[in-house]
Order: sequence, then C-alpha cells, then structure tokens
Amino acid sequence: MPDIKPLPEAANFIEQIINEDIASGKLRPDQVQTRFPPEPNGYLHIGHAKSMFVNFGTALKYGGKCNLFFDDTNPSKEKTEFVDAIRADIHWLGYEWARECYASDFFDTIYEYALRLIREGKAFVCDLSAEEIKNTRGTLTEPGVESPYRNRSVEENLRLFCEMKEGKYKDGEKCLRAKIDMASPNLNMRDPVIYRILHASHHRTGDKWCIYPMYDYAHPICDYLQGVTHSLCTLEFEDHRPLYDWVGISLGFSPKPRQIEFARLNITNTVMSKRYLKKLVEEGDVHGWDDPRMPTLAGLRNRGIPAAAVRDFCSRIGVAKANSECEYSYFEACVREYLNANAERAMAVLDPVKVTLTDYEGEEELEFDVNPLDPAAGKRKVKFGKHLYIDGSDFSLDPPPKYFRLKKGGYVRLKNAYIIRCDEAVQDEEGNVKELLCSYVPESHSGSDTSGIKVKGVIQWVNADEAAEAELRQYESLLRDADYAGQDFTERMNRESEKIVAAKAEPYLAQAEDGKAFQLLRTGYYKKCCEDGKLVLSEIVSLKDNFNKK
Repeated sequence: MPDIKPLPEAANFIEQIINEDIASGKLRPDQVQTRFPPEPNGYLHIGHAKSMFVNFGTALKYGGKCNLFFDDTNPSKEKTEFVDAIRADIHWLGYEWARECYASDFFDTIYEYALRLIREGKAFVCDLSAEEIKNTRGTLTEPGVESPYRNRSVEENLRLFCEMKEGKYKDGEKCLRAKIDMASPNLNMRDPVIYRILHASHHRTGDKWCIYPMYDYAHPICDYLQGVTHSLCTLEFEDHRPLYDWVGISLGFSPKPRQIEFARLNITNTVMSKRYLKKLVEEGDVHGWDDPRMPTLAGLRNRGIPAAAVRDFCSRIGVAKANSECEYSYFEACVREYLNANAERAMAVLDPVKVTLTDYEGEEELEFDVNPLDPAAGKRKVKFGKHLYIDGSDFSLDPPPKYFRLKKGGYVRLKNAYIIRCDEAVQDEEGNVKELLCSYVPESHSGSDTSGIKVKGVIQWVNADEAAEAELRQYESLLRDADYAGQDFTERMNRESEKIVAAKAEPYLAQAEDGKAFQLLRTGYYKKCCEDGKLVLSEIVSLKDNFNKK
C-alpha cells in the first residue's frame, strides 16, 4: 500500500476548497501551485504582505510551489526599479519563489490565443473609443448596446488585428473585444476589451509590441501556462471570475486553474493605494518610497519593523471572505510584542539636562540586563560617574500634583543605580535649566538598598563623560484621522508626522551594528543607524500599547 499522508488541517476557507479538490482526486497535495502576481508599477505595501502570506504560505503548507509572477501588461507605468524592489521585499519577508516569470514571457502565446478566438468568432476588432464603449455597456438594470463592428467577418478581424500589431493605428483608435453577451447581468461579460493599442516601450520587450493584452484576458492564460492550480486573488476580482472562467473554457484549458478570492487587508490611518503612495513620493510629502512613515514594505524595513512581526500580524488577522478594516494599533501591538521579546535594552535621553552629583567621586560599572525577558542574553556593563544627563522631561521647576520625577528638593531613582536628590537648579538668563546639582544616597544602590527612602520615580540616564551625540526621529501617521484611508488625503495630511529631537545616548548604541533594534528605556523601540557619521535613532514603535489597553 502506498504511504498516503493525511491532508493538512484547513485553517481557512481557501484551504477547505483545496482539501476538497485533493479529496476528489483532482490533484495531489504537492501539485498545489499558486502565484504571487504584483504589477511592477510601484513599491509593495503592507497589504501585499497579506497576499504573500496567503500565496506563499498556502503552497508551503501543501508542499507545493508558488511562483513570482510579474503582471507587466501596462508598460506606461512599469519599471525595472519596481521589479528589483519587489524581489527585495519578498526576500526580506522570508519567502522564496519556485519560478520567476512575467506576463511578457507569454506575449507571443497570448497573441496566438487571441487569433484563435477571432477565428472561432469569439473576438472582434472594435473602432469605438474607450468612452463610447463605456457609454454603450449599459447598467445593472439595462443591457448594453452591441458595437456596430461586432459582426465583422473573421477575415476582416484577422486583418485589422494584424494591422494593430504592426503599428498601423494610433492609441485608442481600435481595440480587440471578446464577443460574449451584451445583456449579461455581469458588466464584465459585456464584450470586454482584451487587447488595446499602446505605443509605449516595455521594460523587457522594448518596442517589439504596440498592442498589449488586458489583465482580465492575460490573467487566466498566464496562470494556465505556469501550471497554477489555484489562483488566489483579492475580493475585487470576484466579479471578474466569470470572465476568467470564460477565457479558460473558450481556449480549452485542461486542467483549468481555479480562481478563489479573499478579503484584502485594510488598515486604519494607512494609505493602502499605490497610486496615492506614488503621489506622496512625487509631490515630496515623504523622502521616498522607503520613508519610515510609508506603509510600503521598503518603508517598514527602513523603519526597523522586523519581518517576523509582519508575518505574525498576517497570520493573526487570518484569511476571510468579507472585507473589513484592522486597526493600525493592532499591527503596532504585534511589532511591540516581538521587539519586547527580542530587542536589547539601552538608554538615551531627549532634550538632555546635565546632572552633577556633587558628593560622588570616581566611577563604577553597573550591570544591566541585555533583555530581562531573555536570561540567556546575559548582562552588560554601563559606566556610572559624577556627571550625567537625564531626559529634559524628567525634571520640573514647577511640578504638577503627583509628579514623581525629579524636582527641586525631591528624590528619584536612577535606573539600576542610586537614589539622588536635587539640591539646586542652575538657570541661564532666560530661565532655562543649564545644570542640576544633586546629591546621591550611597546606601541606595539598586539590588542592595538599605537607605529606607521610598521613591516612586525611576528614570533613565547617560554618563556625560562618554555620551554619544544622537538624533532621535519620531513618527506619527501620515494621516490626521482614521477615516477614508483609501481616498484622496490631500486635506488630511499630518504635516507634523516626523519630529527630530537632539539626544544623548550610551556609547553602546553608537558601537552597535547599523539596523539593530533597541528598546530605549521609557522612550520606545528604535533602530540604530549612522548617517554622515552621525548617530541616528529612528523610532520603530512607541512603548504605549493602545490596542491591548482597549
């Protein structure tokens, strides 16, 4: 008896469908083949991460294959730059494709299939303009009007289509339409355009072609030629499925790929449209496609978001049939949870205020956990001395009620060090605090405190004698509110979404490798990098958890 392995347990409706296909004998688990089909007309955003998770993850679960398929049927918007960026994004997320292919790989075959449809009376050359076609398509309650060119002879259609290919006509002067049903309740089946004239140089085929297939026509053909068994698409293609099936049936595909639609990812306060993201880049509202505020995968990577946290987020939100919207704070919670478990701890202070411990002499090394949640990470030494910096927000000349940080005559604990008391605040002529003169309590060393002094405030600090100059970059959403994230956002842009603050940091941060993530105590999670010899700490996510608090 052959060794028959049990089917993987279905985690979502897509896998239920695949399990049914396998159980019926249509295919073996290892024959499951999907494809991730981006158009190279921009950089991928976090919504594409879900599509990757579904397509690559499904194939991986069954021991099948997933191709990287570039839908490059619109040369006026596509660039090799975007192809390279997409490859980099997929690798960053940890996925590997079985085969890399392009719609343009199949242009000759797609063209031959069009000739076949014409010969069989299933396609015709139409002279109507795009506007005229739109106006004669009808409505959901009224049938469309047939094109006056619908009943051209096969010979005339073949001649005109060949002339289109040879460049005899201008853009929009003619097109090739499928001959289906102008009274169909599905508007996509009312003699859709399957080829248009476009005199534009292609990023791969150059000027070989001046006619290009429409996506709805090329999609099922390219799936079939790749050996795709299950074509997993987002929900907006559900109404296009009858046309997908019509092409496959009309051309006799066997076995015909099966299209399955799932809900796309929508996130509050997040621009989820390549068209609008491109607008942000081109109008200079951001520094580029990889700006840390951008929801592009390049932007997330540049910000320091771990790829594992993105995959975990996609896994948690699941695969559904109906569109919904996820709160951005949930994504942040996934990132924060991962970094809390994996990021090293370090200290930096914003708007630094100098502290002199007037009664402390010498220096010592204090022990800090590299990550208190990971005992195996061990400990590291941090130098403590007479001259320190604290965060400007941790001192107040006029403290409000229940203020537990440093104030004149008040006590506070320095993290993993001593309790100190502020004796005097030295101010300049404008009243700004230049230096705090403090005394320390020798018996209050962390871990062996015998001072009997109870303090509620614990603050971070940096040794002033070896502190590194740093620039902290903090980020907010590009949009001021959570509504209408998919619509034009010109009037809703948050012009204060990037804030740059001077800081002092431990030398440990300056010595760390670029790209490494840290939890800056009481500040947030930051990525370390160097720019023009300057230490830059770029915010990944704040410490404040708005999602779980709800």
